[in-house]
This record gives sequence, C-alpha cells and structure tokens, in this order.
Amino acid sequence: MSKDGGSLDTDIVRELATLLDETGLTEIEIELEGRRFRVARSVNVTAAPVAAAPVVAPVQSDSKRSASSEDAGVHPDALTSPMVGTAYRSPEPGAAMFVEVGSTVTSGQTLLIIEAMKTMNHIPSPKSGKVTAILVEDGQPVEYGEPLIVIE
Repeated sequence: MSKDGGSLDTDIVRELATLLDETGLTEIEIELEGRRFRVARSVNVTAAPVAAAPVVAPVQSDSKRSASSEDAGVHPDALTSPMVGTAYRSPEPGAAMFVEVGSTVTSGQTLLIIEAMKTMNHIPSPKSGKVTAILVEDGQPVEYGEPLIVIE
C-alpha cells in the first residue's frame, strides 16, 4: 500500500526490476501518472587486492663517479633540478650524451634536458668547470631540488 491508501502496482515494479537485470543498472526511478517508482538493488563490491610495485634502488653503473648521491646532496657545487620531470642526458635517443664525468664545461652549456609536461627544458651549466659526478641516469624521473650533476 502507498501512503495515500492506493494500491501498489507490482507489475510496474517487476518491469523495472527486469529492466535493471537486462541493463546492468543498480537503480532506476520513473514517474508515471503522478506516482514515482524507484527500484534499486544492492551490489556487493569487493575490492581486488592491489599489488604494490616493487621499489628498486638506483644502481650507480658508472664506475667513474667520484661522489655518491648522499655526498653530492650536500656538495656546494651540485647542480639541482629546477623542476619535477624526466631527465635525459642526450638530445635524442641514441645520440651522444651532453656531458660525461671528467668533461670540461662552460657556463651556459647544456648539461641535460628535463622533460616536464611534454616540454623539453634544456638545463644549462651555472658555471665553467669539470664534471666530477653525474647523479642521474638517462630517462630517470627527478624531483625539484634533487642533485643532478656536480661541477667543480
């Protein structure tokens, strides 16, 4: 029975329930001749376990590096990342690296590129000197303020 004393139209409710099954909906509501009908079914949602990606520590493959990342972070000559992005050590895949450990650089020379929001940002050397450590791998994500290269 409805609130106003009228009879419940079970045929409409059954049709709506069938419509829910056919369409995969969880809820449907209609208004018919001034009366509103709402049919809903409860859905048990079980969350699938999310596998966490393994954390891999970066490996320093270049034996020429003279400073570790920890030392370079406090090194006064460390060039830090001006932005968040992906660091590239060469102008394009397969090309020669901009600099290597032991390279002599001049002020303003491009040391690497950081891609941020599909924009390639050339990172220039802040001073002239010798590259004593390269602390990022080609294609490595970098954070703002992360040490990238040590120039002495």
